[in-house]
Amino acid sequence: MISSRPRTESEHSDEQSWLVPLSDVQVDAEIEDAVMSVVRSGWWSMGPRVAELEGEFARFCGAKHAFAVANGTAALHLALLAVGCGSGDEVVVPSLNFVAAANSIGHAGATPVFCDVLGEHDLNLNPDDLDPAIGPATRAVVVMHYGGHPCPMDAIMEVAKRRGLAVVEDAAHAPGAKWRGRMCGTIGDVGCFSFFANKNLPTGEGGMVVTDDDELADQIRLFRSHGMTTLTWDRHRGHAHSYDVVAQGFNYRLDEIRAAIGLVQLRRLERQNAERARIVALYRAALDGANGLGMPFPSRAEATSAHHLAVVVLPDGCPRDDFRAFLAGRGIQTSVHYPPIHRFSAYRGMGSRPLPVTDALAPRLVTLPLYSHMTDLDAAAVTNAVLAAT
Repeated sequence: MISSRPRTESEHSDEQSWLVPLSDVQVDAEIEDAVMSVVRSGWWSMGPRVAELEGEFARFCGAKHAFAVANGTAALHLALLAVGCGSGDEVVVPSLNFVAAANSIGHAGATPVFCDVLGEHDLNLNPDDLDPAIGPATRAVVVMHYGGHPCPMDAIMEVAKRRGLAVVEDAAHAPGAKWRGRMCGTIGDVGCFSFFANKNLPTGEGGMVVTDDDELADQIRLFRSHGMTTLTWDRHRGHAHSYDVVAQGFNYRLDEIRAAIGLVQLRRLERQNAERARIVALYRAALDGANGLGMPFPSRAEATSAHHLAVVVLPDGCPRDDFRAFLAGRGIQTSVHYPPIHRFSAYRGMGSRPLPVTDALAPRLVTLPLYSHMTDLDAAAVTNAVLAAT
Protein backbone atom coordinates (compact mmCIF):
# COMPACT_ATOMS: atom_id res chain seq x y z
CA MET A 1 0.00 0.00 0.00
CA ILE A 2 1.32 3.44 -0.97
CA SER A 3 0.88 6.35 1.41
CA SER A 4 0.66 9.76 -0.20
CA ARG A 5 1.01 12.46 2.41
CA PRO A 6 -0.18 15.97 1.41
CA ARG A 7 2.32 18.74 2.09
CA THR A 8 1.62 22.10 3.63
CA GLU A 9 3.34 25.29 2.48
CA SER A 10 5.81 24.95 5.33
CA GLU A 11 6.73 21.45 4.20
CA HIS A 12 7.33 22.69 0.68
CA SER A 13 9.66 25.38 2.01
CA ASP A 14 11.80 23.38 4.42
CA GLU A 15 11.08 19.78 3.32
CA GLN A 16 10.35 18.74 6.90
CA SER A 17 9.53 15.08 7.30
CA TRP A 18 6.74 14.58 9.85
CA LEU A 19 6.68 11.71 12.32
CA VAL A 20 2.89 12.21 12.47
CA PRO A 21 1.44 14.38 9.69
CA LEU A 22 -1.75 16.38 10.09
CA SER A 23 -3.58 14.18 7.57
CA ASP A 24 -2.65 11.29 5.34
CA VAL A 25 -4.11 9.67 2.24
CA GLN A 26 -3.63 6.00 1.48
CA VAL A 27 -3.55 4.76 -2.11
CA ASP A 28 -4.09 1.05 -2.68
CA ALA A 29 -4.78 -1.31 -5.57
CA GLU A 30 -8.55 -0.77 -5.43
CA ILE A 31 -8.17 2.97 -5.96
CA GLU A 32 -5.53 2.48 -8.63
CA ASP A 33 -7.73 -0.01 -10.49
CA ALA A 34 -10.73 2.32 -10.30
CA VAL A 35 -8.72 5.18 -11.78
CA MET A 36 -7.15 3.08 -14.52
CA SER A 37 -10.56 1.71 -15.50
CA VAL A 38 -11.67 5.28 -16.24
CA VAL A 39 -8.46 6.16 -18.04
CA ARG A 40 -8.75 3.11 -20.28
CA SER A 41 -12.42 3.81 -21.00
CA GLY A 42 -11.57 6.99 -22.87
CA TRP A 43 -14.43 8.92 -21.23
CA TRP A 44 -12.92 11.18 -18.58
CA SER A 45 -15.38 14.05 -18.24
CA MET A 46 -18.69 13.86 -16.39
CA GLY A 47 -20.39 10.59 -17.25
CA PRO A 48 -21.60 7.25 -15.84
CA ARG A 49 -19.33 7.09 -12.79
CA VAL A 50 -20.39 10.58 -11.74
CA ALA A 51 -24.01 9.48 -12.05
CA GLU A 52 -23.26 6.35 -10.01
CA LEU A 53 -21.54 8.37 -7.29
CA GLU A 54 -24.48 10.77 -7.14
CA GLY A 55 -26.90 7.89 -6.75
CA GLU A 56 -24.84 6.14 -4.09
CA PHE A 57 -24.24 9.36 -2.14
CA ALA A 58 -27.93 10.26 -2.24
CA ARG A 59 -28.79 6.81 -0.87
CA PHE A 60 -26.11 7.10 1.80
CA CYS A 61 -27.48 10.45 2.98
CA GLY A 62 -31.13 9.65 2.47
CA ALA A 63 -31.45 12.65 0.12
CA LYS A 64 -33.73 12.85 -2.91
CA HIS A 65 -31.17 14.64 -5.12
CA ALA A 66 -27.35 14.70 -5.17
CA PHE A 67 -25.15 16.63 -7.59
CA ALA A 68 -21.41 16.00 -7.85
CA VAL A 69 -19.42 19.20 -8.28
CA ALA A 70 -15.85 20.39 -8.73
CA ASN A 71 -15.21 21.22 -5.07
CA GLY A 72 -16.86 22.21 -1.81
CA THR A 73 -16.68 25.92 -2.62
CA ALA A 74 -18.61 25.32 -5.84
CA ALA A 75 -21.16 23.40 -3.78
CA LEU A 76 -21.68 26.40 -1.48
CA HIS A 77 -21.92 28.83 -4.39
CA LEU A 78 -24.53 26.68 -6.15
CA ALA A 79 -26.53 26.26 -2.94
CA LEU A 80 -26.61 29.99 -2.29
CA LEU A 81 -27.69 30.76 -5.84
CA ALA A 82 -30.35 28.06 -5.73
CA VAL A 83 -31.99 29.47 -2.57
CA GLY A 84 -32.07 32.91 -4.19
CA CYS A 85 -29.21 34.81 -2.58
CA GLY A 86 -28.14 37.81 -4.63
CA SER A 87 -27.37 41.50 -4.67
CA GLY A 88 -28.61 43.36 -1.61
CA ASP A 89 -29.09 40.21 0.46
CA GLU A 90 -27.31 39.29 3.68
CA VAL A 91 -26.32 35.80 4.77
CA VAL A 92 -25.50 34.94 8.38
CA VAL A 93 -22.45 32.71 8.80
CA PRO A 94 -20.11 31.90 11.72
CA SER A 95 -16.77 33.68 11.49
CA LEU A 96 -14.93 30.69 12.98
CA ASN A 97 -14.95 29.03 9.60
CA PHE A 98 -13.03 28.50 6.39
CA VAL A 99 -13.06 31.61 4.22
CA ALA A 100 -14.73 29.75 1.32
CA ALA A 101 -18.08 30.24 3.07
CA ALA A 102 -17.81 34.03 3.06
CA ASN A 103 -16.24 34.10 -0.41
CA SER A 104 -19.14 32.08 -1.80
CA ILE A 105 -21.64 34.46 -0.23
CA GLY A 106 -19.83 37.37 -1.89
CA HIS A 107 -19.70 35.62 -5.27
CA ALA A 108 -23.46 35.12 -5.05
CA GLY A 109 -23.73 38.91 -4.76
CA ALA A 110 -24.71 38.91 -1.09
CA THR A 111 -22.95 40.17 2.04
CA PRO A 112 -21.83 37.94 4.92
CA VAL A 113 -22.91 38.87 8.43
CA PHE A 114 -20.82 37.05 11.02
CA CYS A 115 -22.15 35.39 14.15
CA ASP A 116 -20.58 33.86 17.23
CA VAL A 117 -20.00 30.29 18.38
CA LEU A 118 -21.17 28.50 21.51
CA GLY A 119 -17.95 28.24 23.52
CA GLU A 120 -15.03 26.03 24.56
CA HIS A 121 -17.24 22.95 24.68
CA ASP A 122 -18.79 23.47 21.22
CA LEU A 123 -17.26 25.49 18.38
CA ASN A 124 -20.42 25.51 16.29
CA LEU A 125 -22.73 28.45 15.59
CA ASN A 126 -24.58 29.76 18.64
CA PRO A 127 -28.33 29.77 17.89
CA ASP A 128 -28.80 32.51 20.51
CA ASP A 129 -26.59 34.80 18.42
CA LEU A 130 -28.44 33.97 15.21
CA ASP A 131 -31.53 36.05 15.91
CA PRO A 132 -29.57 39.24 16.70
CA ALA A 133 -27.57 38.85 13.47
CA ILE A 134 -30.72 38.72 11.32
CA GLY A 135 -31.91 41.91 9.66
CA PRO A 136 -34.44 42.94 7.02
CA ALA A 137 -32.02 42.00 4.22
CA THR A 138 -31.18 38.52 5.56
CA ARG A 139 -31.97 35.79 3.05
CA ALA A 140 -30.21 32.71 4.47
CA VAL A 141 -27.95 31.25 7.10
CA VAL A 142 -24.95 29.03 6.34
CA VAL A 143 -24.20 26.66 9.20
CA MET A 144 -20.96 24.69 9.34
CA HIS A 145 -20.75 21.39 11.23
CA TYR A 146 -17.36 22.23 12.70
CA GLY A 147 -14.87 19.37 12.63
CA GLY A 148 -17.64 16.92 11.70
CA HIS A 149 -19.65 17.64 14.86
CA PRO A 150 -23.32 18.44 14.18
CA CYS A 151 -24.67 21.90 14.94
CA PRO A 152 -27.69 22.20 17.26
CA MET A 153 -29.99 21.99 14.25
CA ASP A 154 -33.30 22.01 16.16
CA ALA A 155 -32.70 25.51 17.48
CA ILE A 156 -31.23 26.75 14.20
CA MET A 157 -34.15 25.45 12.14
CA GLU A 158 -36.64 26.99 14.58
CA VAL A 159 -35.07 30.44 14.14
CA ALA A 160 -34.83 30.02 10.37
CA LYS A 161 -38.47 28.96 10.05
CA ARG A 162 -39.68 31.78 12.28
CA ARG A 163 -37.67 34.38 10.36
CA GLY A 164 -38.32 32.94 6.88
CA LEU A 165 -34.70 32.07 6.09
CA ALA A 166 -33.17 29.38 3.91
CA VAL A 167 -30.68 27.09 5.65
CA VAL A 168 -27.56 25.95 3.81
CA GLU A 169 -25.60 23.26 5.65
CA ASP A 170 -21.86 23.34 5.11
CA ALA A 171 -21.19 19.67 5.76
CA ALA A 172 -17.68 19.71 4.29
CA HIS A 173 -16.42 18.15 7.54
CA ALA A 174 -19.42 15.97 8.16
CA PRO A 175 -20.14 13.13 5.70
CA GLY A 176 -21.74 10.45 7.83
CA ALA A 177 -22.42 12.72 10.80
CA LYS A 178 -25.97 12.67 12.18
CA TRP A 179 -28.20 14.93 14.26
CA ARG A 180 -31.01 13.02 15.97
CA GLY A 181 -30.60 10.23 13.44
CA ARG A 182 -30.72 12.47 10.35
CA MET A 183 -27.65 12.85 8.17
CA CYS A 184 -25.98 16.24 8.30
CA GLY A 185 -26.59 17.99 5.01
CA THR A 186 -30.21 16.77 4.77
CA ILE A 187 -31.75 18.85 7.58
CA GLY A 188 -31.66 22.30 6.00
CA ASP A 189 -32.75 23.27 2.49
CA VAL A 190 -29.44 22.32 0.85
CA GLY A 191 -26.36 20.45 2.07
CA CYS A 192 -22.81 20.93 0.77
CA PHE A 193 -19.90 18.47 1.01
CA SER A 194 -16.21 18.65 0.16
CA PHE A 195 -14.02 15.82 -1.15
CA PHE A 196 -10.73 17.72 -0.80
CA ALA A 197 -7.64 15.60 -0.17
CA ASN A 198 -7.70 16.04 3.62
CA LYS A 199 -11.41 15.35 4.06
CA ASN A 200 -13.08 12.16 5.31
CA LEU A 201 -14.07 11.23 1.75
CA PRO A 202 -11.04 12.41 -0.26
CA THR A 203 -10.84 12.47 -4.05
CA GLY A 204 -8.25 15.26 -4.37
CA GLU A 205 -10.82 17.86 -5.35
CA GLY A 206 -14.57 17.49 -5.58
CA GLY A 207 -17.79 17.94 -3.68
CA MET A 208 -21.51 17.21 -3.56
CA VAL A 209 -24.75 19.17 -3.18
CA VAL A 210 -27.82 17.42 -1.77
CA THR A 211 -31.43 18.53 -1.43
CA ASP A 212 -34.94 17.10 -1.17
CA ASP A 213 -36.46 20.12 -2.92
CA ASP A 214 -37.24 19.52 -6.62
CA GLU A 215 -37.17 23.22 -7.54
CA LEU A 216 -33.81 23.78 -5.85
CA ALA A 217 -32.51 20.65 -7.58
CA ASP A 218 -33.49 22.06 -10.96
CA GLN A 219 -31.60 25.28 -10.22
CA ILE A 220 -28.49 23.43 -9.01
CA ARG A 221 -28.51 21.18 -12.08
CA LEU A 222 -28.69 24.16 -14.44
CA PHE A 223 -26.11 26.36 -12.71
CA ARG A 224 -23.63 23.47 -12.41
CA SER A 225 -23.17 23.17 -16.18
CA HIS A 226 -23.39 26.55 -17.95
CA GLY A 227 -27.18 26.76 -17.65
CA MET A 228 -27.44 24.12 -20.41
CA THR A 229 -30.53 21.94 -20.67
CA THR A 230 -28.58 18.78 -21.60
CA LEU A 231 -25.12 17.39 -20.84
CA THR A 232 -22.38 16.09 -23.13
CA TRP A 233 -22.92 12.57 -21.76
CA ASP A 234 -26.63 12.78 -22.61
CA ARG A 235 -25.81 13.72 -26.18
CA HIS A 236 -23.09 11.05 -26.45
CA ARG A 237 -25.64 8.36 -25.52
CA GLY A 238 -28.13 9.73 -28.02
CA HIS A 239 -30.52 10.85 -25.26
CA ALA A 240 -30.38 14.41 -26.62
CA HIS A 241 -29.20 16.02 -29.84
CA SER A 242 -29.03 19.72 -28.96
CA TYR A 243 -29.38 22.03 -25.99
CA ASP A 244 -30.66 25.40 -24.90
CA VAL A 245 -29.05 27.73 -22.38
CA VAL A 246 -31.61 29.07 -19.92
CA ALA A 247 -29.34 30.55 -17.22
CA GLN A 248 -25.86 32.04 -16.91
CA GLY A 249 -24.30 29.04 -15.24
CA PHE A 250 -20.82 27.76 -14.46
CA ASN A 251 -18.56 24.81 -15.16
CA TYR A 252 -18.76 23.21 -11.73
CA ARG A 253 -18.85 19.59 -12.93
CA LEU A 254 -16.93 16.67 -11.42
CA ASP A 255 -14.88 14.39 -13.69
CA GLU A 256 -14.99 10.59 -14.00
CA ILE A 257 -11.57 9.94 -12.44
CA ARG A 258 -12.46 11.66 -9.19
CA ALA A 259 -15.90 10.05 -9.21
CA ALA A 260 -14.27 6.61 -9.48
CA ILE A 261 -12.09 7.39 -6.45
CA GLY A 262 -15.15 8.73 -4.64
CA LEU A 263 -17.07 5.49 -5.13
CA VAL A 264 -14.26 3.57 -3.44
CA GLN A 265 -13.95 6.10 -0.63
CA LEU A 266 -17.70 6.17 -0.01
CA ARG A 267 -17.72 2.42 0.59
CA ARG A 268 -15.01 2.93 3.22
CA LEU A 269 -16.45 6.03 4.87
CA GLU A 270 -18.34 4.56 7.82
CA ARG A 271 -15.45 2.29 8.80
CA GLN A 272 -12.92 5.10 8.51
CA ASN A 273 -15.11 7.50 10.48
CA ALA A 274 -15.22 4.89 13.26
CA GLU A 275 -11.43 4.61 13.16
CA ARG A 276 -11.15 8.38 13.47
CA ALA A 277 -13.50 8.25 16.46
CA ARG A 278 -11.21 5.71 18.15
CA ILE A 279 -8.19 8.01 17.81
CA VAL A 280 -10.17 10.99 19.12
CA ALA A 281 -11.18 8.91 22.15
CA LEU A 282 -7.49 8.26 22.88
CA TYR A 283 -6.77 11.97 22.60
CA ARG A 284 -9.66 12.89 24.86
CA ALA A 285 -8.69 10.38 27.53
CA ALA A 286 -5.13 11.70 27.64
CA LEU A 287 -5.65 15.43 27.13
CA ASP A 288 -9.07 16.71 28.15
CA GLY A 289 -8.60 18.51 31.45
CA ALA A 290 -4.86 17.78 31.62
CA ASN A 291 -2.46 20.71 32.10
CA GLY A 292 -5.30 23.16 31.54
CA LEU A 293 -6.12 21.74 28.10
CA GLY A 294 -9.64 21.23 26.79
CA MET A 295 -11.17 19.19 23.99
CA PRO A 296 -14.46 20.50 22.60
CA PHE A 297 -17.43 18.35 21.63
CA PRO A 298 -17.96 15.84 24.41
CA SER A 299 -20.19 12.94 23.46
CA ARG A 300 -23.88 13.86 22.99
CA ALA A 301 -26.72 11.37 22.72
CA GLU A 302 -28.39 13.35 19.93
CA ALA A 303 -25.26 13.69 17.77
CA THR A 304 -23.00 11.31 15.84
CA SER A 305 -19.76 12.94 14.74
CA ALA A 306 -17.75 12.27 11.59
CA HIS A 307 -14.60 13.29 13.54
CA HIS A 308 -12.96 15.27 10.76
CA LEU A 309 -10.87 17.37 13.13
CA ALA A 310 -9.28 16.80 16.53
CA VAL A 311 -8.96 20.22 18.15
CA VAL A 312 -7.56 21.19 21.51
CA VAL A 313 -8.14 24.44 23.39
CA LEU A 314 -4.88 25.66 24.90
CA PRO A 315 -4.73 27.02 28.46
CA ASP A 316 -5.04 30.77 28.83
CA GLY A 317 -1.63 32.35 28.38
CA CYS A 318 -0.10 29.45 26.45
CA PRO A 319 1.54 30.97 23.34
CA ARG A 320 0.16 29.05 20.38
CA ASP A 321 3.13 29.66 18.09
CA ASP A 322 5.52 28.33 20.72
CA PHE A 323 3.27 25.33 21.34
CA ARG A 324 3.12 24.47 17.64
CA ALA A 325 6.86 24.97 17.24
CA PHE A 326 7.51 22.56 20.12
CA LEU A 327 5.31 19.91 18.51
CA ALA A 328 6.97 20.47 15.13
CA GLY A 329 10.28 19.83 16.83
CA ARG A 330 8.89 16.46 17.91
CA GLY A 331 7.78 15.75 14.32
CA ILE A 332 4.10 16.41 15.01
CA GLN A 333 2.32 18.52 12.40
CA THR A 334 -0.48 20.82 13.55
CA SER A 335 -2.77 23.43 12.05
CA VAL A 336 -5.32 26.09 13.04
CA HIS A 337 -9.03 25.78 12.25
CA TYR A 338 -9.62 28.64 11.76
CA PRO A 339 -8.35 32.18 11.75
CA PRO A 340 -11.69 34.02 12.10
CA ILE A 341 -12.91 35.37 8.78
CA HIS A 342 -13.80 38.78 10.19
CA ARG A 343 -10.11 39.32 11.04
CA PHE A 344 -8.93 38.95 7.41
CA SER A 345 -8.16 42.16 5.52
CA ALA A 346 -10.82 41.47 2.89
CA TYR A 347 -13.56 41.15 5.53
CA ARG A 348 -12.46 43.52 8.27
CA GLY A 349 -15.42 45.70 9.19
CA MET A 350 -17.84 43.82 6.92
CA GLY A 351 -20.97 42.68 8.69
CA SER A 352 -19.25 43.84 11.86
CA ARG A 353 -20.84 42.65 15.08
CA PRO A 354 -19.28 41.83 18.45
CA LEU A 355 -18.04 38.23 18.46
CA PRO A 356 -16.56 37.91 21.96
CA VAL A 357 -16.47 34.11 22.14
CA THR A 358 -14.83 33.72 18.72
CA ASP A 359 -12.29 36.45 19.47
CA ALA A 360 -11.39 34.90 22.84
CA LEU A 361 -11.22 31.29 21.66
CA ALA A 362 -9.63 31.52 18.22
CA PRO A 363 -6.05 32.22 19.42
CA ARG A 364 -6.22 29.14 21.68
CA LEU A 365 -7.26 26.55 19.08
CA VAL A 366 -4.85 23.99 17.65
CA THR A 367 -5.71 21.09 15.37
CA LEU A 368 -3.90 17.81 16.01
CA PRO A 369 -3.20 15.02 13.50
CA LEU A 370 -6.15 12.83 12.62
CA TYR A 371 -6.63 10.23 9.91
CA SER A 372 -8.23 6.81 9.86
CA HIS A 373 -5.09 4.66 9.74
CA MET A 374 -3.33 6.35 12.67
CA THR A 375 -1.91 3.84 15.11
CA ASP A 376 -1.97 3.88 18.90
CA LEU A 377 1.74 4.70 18.77
CA ASP A 378 1.03 7.70 16.53
CA ALA A 379 -1.62 8.92 18.96
CA ALA A 380 0.72 8.43 21.92
CA ALA A 381 3.46 10.43 20.17
CA VAL A 382 1.00 13.27 19.73
CA THR A 383 -0.41 13.26 23.26
CA ASN A 384 3.05 12.95 24.86
CA ALA A 385 4.26 15.94 22.85
CA VAL A 386 1.17 18.00 23.74
CA LEU A 387 1.54 17.28 27.45
CA ALA A 388 5.25 18.09 27.34
CA ALA A 389 4.50 21.39 25.59
CA THR A 390 2.01 22.52 28.23
